[in-house]
Amino acid sequence: MANTLRAWKTRAATVAAVALLTLAPAVVNGTEAHATVSGTVCLSVLPDQADTTLALIAKGGPYPYSQDGAVFQNREGVLPAQSTGYYHEYTVVTPGSSTRGARRIVTGKVYHEDYYTSDHYVTFRLINFSC
Repeated sequence: MANTLRAWKTRAATVAAVALLTLAPAVVNGTEAHATVSGTVCLSVLPDQADTTLALIAKGGPYPYSQDGAVFQNREGVLPAQSTGYYHEYTVVTPGSSTRGARRIVTGKVYHEDYYTSDHYVTFRLINFSC
């Protein structure tokens, strides 16, 4: 499945450069945290549930949660500034959790960039589909 996912995703070089930016602080549990895009992460090291989420995104669903596919507002200002509707978020299921948990994939529509966060939008890493 990982090879298939890698094949359907391509990114412009500028998207990779954007992943190196450190941007505005976010508020997490009432405390200011420095939200960042912190480089890239290899698809191969993400949890298996991320592969499942990416496959669902590629198929257009169905998704396990009604919020999946919703516009991600980027209120934290972590991802590069874009117009409303550019980013969409999807749950990466956390086994054993009774809620959606903190793991998400946020997609961008122009360059087909996919960001992974395991800490509910405090940090993002651009998914590298070639490793």
